[in-house]
Amino acid sequence: MSTTILSIVLGIGGMVGWGIYDFLGGVFAKQIGSFKSLFWSQLAGLISIFLLAILFMPDVNVPVLVIILSFIAAILYSAGYLFFFKGFEMGNVSIIAATMNLWAVFTMLFAFIFMRQRLSALQTVGVLMIILGATLASLNWSEIRNQRFQLSAGVKEAAFGAFFFGIFWNVSEIISEEIGWLLTTLFIKFGIILFLLIFSLPAKQRIGLTKVSAKTKTIILLMGVIETSAVALVNYGLTIGDAILITPIASALSIVTIALAVVFLKDKISKPQGFGIFMAVAGIIATAF
Repeated sequence: MSTTILSIVLGIGGMVGWGIYDFLGGVFAKQIGSFKSLFWSQLAGLISIFLLAILFMPDVNVPVLVIILSFIAAILYSAGYLFFFKGFEMGNVSIIAATMNLWAVFTMLFAFIFMRQRLSALQTVGVLMIILGATLASLNWSEIRNQRFQLSAGVKEAAFGAFFFGIFWNVSEIISEEIGWLLTTLFIKFGIILFLLIFSLPAKQRIGLTKVSAKTKTIILLMGVIETSAVALVNYGLTIGDAILITPIASALSIVTIALAVVFLKDKISKPQGFGIFMAVAGIIATAF
């Protein structure tokens, strides 16, 4: 199998995994809060990747710089998902998912400027479609018709999340090329849990799940395994390809998230927002070619 085809397959794996994770994250962020959803699902992910690392026993001779970059990546990823889940907690799952498509644009922009990776003409068109589509999807059109310009609830938070994710994937690519996908995923997951624990102290975040049903706990833990699988697949892809190709494909996760939200949550979206979502998804697909 060629490197390009394998990269596309791995990107699709990331897309499906994140799409399911984000949908479930949107559901449980509203039920138990964004911080609890993120912390416990990430902890489950850390345990699963740790067990995998024990099975394969990778070389743990890691440069100090990589350890530092891993913790920076963990902070970026945590910040991205804290903002993202907060957006889910406040707003419409479909619209927030569409707005988060901007992370592909940020990733490609940073890859272009700092890593000297380049876009084709079609990919450039795709980026413009993502920006325009996310803009259409994020606006509250009923307010605009009433002559009041207003972003839909949670969109601002989702845009901040997209920015942090955009930086994260370029840092993750550097780490993956140095120590491989398995150790990269393990170190970043460990850093995420450490950061969230530190963050929870001054913020006085309550992370206990004592009042949560067993079914909810099980699904949250399953979320973590699914999301970690998606991260591992994309990190592996980054060891054999470029972020400028793989991450746009993976970022088409909104196809999965929005479809699940419309089917199971009966999310309502206006025609302009629906067109914006379609345009953003089409733009992501275009960036893969």
